[in-house]
Amino acid sequence: MKYIKIIFLAMVAAVLTTACSDDDLSNTSIFNDATEEEQTEFDKWIYENYTKPYNIDLVYRYQDYETNNQYNVVPADVDKVKALTIIMKHIWVEAYNEVAGEDFLKQYCFRKFQFIGSPEYNENGSIVLGTAEGGLKVTLFVVNWLNPDNIFIDSESPFPTTSNDPLDLNFWYFHTMHHEFCHILTQHKNYSTDFQTISAGKYHSSDWINVEDKDAPLEGFVTGYASGEYNEDFAEIYSTYVTKTDEAWQKILDAGVDKTTNDTSGRDAILAKLDIIKSYFQDSWGIDLDELRSVVLRRSAEVKDLDLKNLK
Repeated sequence: MKYIKIIFLAMVAAVLTTACSDDDLSNTSIFNDATEEEQTEFDKWIYENYTKPYNIDLVYRYQDYETNNQYNVVPADVDKVKALTIIMKHIWVEAYNEVAGEDFLKQYCFRKFQFIGSPEYNENGSIVLGTAEGGLKVTLFVVNWLNPDNIFIDSESPFPTTSNDPLDLNFWYFHTMHHEFCHILTQHKNYSTDFQTISAGKYHSSDWINVEDKDAPLEGFVTGYASGEYNEDFAEIYSTYVTKTDEAWQKILDAGVDKTTNDTSGRDAILAKLDIIKSYFQDSWGIDLDELRSVVLRRSAEVKDLDLKNLK
């Protein structure tokens, strides 16, 4: 289709050149320059709160070249993007600022967030929660499912709440954002290879999708996705730990104990890996994981008091 359009434009250009070669040409383009598009109040707010301080580009207008054309998706509703970006700033951006300082995100954060209104559905019926490209761009889906008047952030359930009524922002957005950000950090600074040995031989490289989250702890993993391979295991423990309360985390650990045999190997593996993760973040980044968790949970609880309709 794009090839046909190129040929068509070339033919038009040739005809115009032939027919108008003797006419004076205007120096004013007949095409709208996207960079000169009038800035809305929301665009200016994005610039002041994301682009200017962190060099982050928020793409909320639908752009097909930014999306995977194998899927049919719809644009995100602007008012719902507005609400989500206000929440993101409070829970995610300012949480890292509070614990690690503003320069931390300025140096290591993603450079682009894209917002899509609908899910991406796979052939097997599964839904894509989010995508990350080279540590630079993150795409968040199902924005149109968000209800700004009924914000729900589930930090208390040990396993993900997949319902979209109300939409659990931890499941759909913040777990994914912490997970992908963890990958960026471990690409900059390696973690101990001792982590790989704890669950060696137990990873489900080809069939992790069949491991249910509630069953994963018995094998030493916090989620089914974590059982895929050790890098995902590392990021899943990190993102789960910082978004779940102590009570929820304890329930995950309890699920790692075989009630029939009293085998605690699953729980022990999770705790051993968490110790390595805590040491890594403290030694490599100066981040106390328990402090970050406390800040994330506190800010999550504060969302109910945020004004999600008016930009400030």
